[in-house]
Amino acid sequence: MTILVLAEHDNQQLKSDTAKVVSAATAIGGDIHVLVAGENCQAVAEQAKQLAGVTKVLVADASVYAAHLAENLSKLIAAIAVDYSHVLAAASSVGKATLPRVSALADVAQISEIIEVVSADTFVRPIYAGNALATVQSLDDKKVITVRSSAFDAVEPTGNAEIEALSQVIEARTEFVSQTLTESERPELGNAGVIVSGGRGMGSGENFAILEQLADKLGAAVGASRAAVDAGFVPNDLQVGQTGKIVAPDLYIAVGISGAIQHLAGMKDSKVIVAINKDPEAPIFQVADYGLEADLFDAIPALNAQL
Repeated sequence: MTILVLAEHDNQQLKSDTAKVVSAATAIGGDIHVLVAGENCQAVAEQAKQLAGVTKVLVADASVYAAHLAENLSKLIAAIAVDYSHVLAAASSVGKATLPRVSALADVAQISEIIEVVSADTFVRPIYAGNALATVQSLDDKKVITVRSSAFDAVEPTGNAEIEALSQVIEARTEFVSQTLTESERPELGNAGVIVSGGRGMGSGENFAILEQLADKLGAAVGASRAAVDAGFVPNDLQVGQTGKIVAPDLYIAVGISGAIQHLAGMKDSKVIVAINKDPEAPIFQVADYGLEADLFDAIPALNAQL
């Protein structure tokens, strides 16, 4: 039994989600190979080979893979996946775009966003916005799986796998033209150890400035509920929830967030949850480890002053 894990990276730095997907692969058992596809990505391969449990790193270094387009990646993975029993990727934008194409090319069913490995063919995944857990068994010869990385701990960088260069380059009809990125000095929301999120209770986008001050003092990322995004307070790349980013930081501070089901689905696995809300009946208090019933416009400036 051999498992192929798709590495996520920016051609220079391996993303932490890959180490968490390798952790899920370790729970399945068998040899673990990591695919690093990109351009001038040798540094990423050197990082990937250090992941504990990985026995081989496959490197596909070509301009066609530079932007990690799903159309191009999926053809490469499908071509080499004939030798693998499992194909895994993080349930990120790249994984969610790529693996459905791989499963279609391989003519197998995909298993999405697993949070637990029961056995090599049986997995647990959340359904109904995380309100229920389904245990699913795959009868396909090849398992194509996306992993909710927040549910697994990253493996340690204690390995020393061999690196093998792939000679095949599969051209695709999709060409990368350009991209526009939101740049921030704060940590990336999906990988942050501390997140400060605001909801509809913030009242306006300008009021998020006090949360940004708090985040900067804590070295945290800034997030938001869907209500805050829909109201136009902040851009949708900050949204935490079932239809946004799924996060599990060490500390999650929810400010002015009532705690709708779809938001809880995106953050309830956080290690410590702090809720600040003036409504004592807010559902967020039911999942919070610490709750402060207070007006956020009094509490947050006072907290900033203390910090």
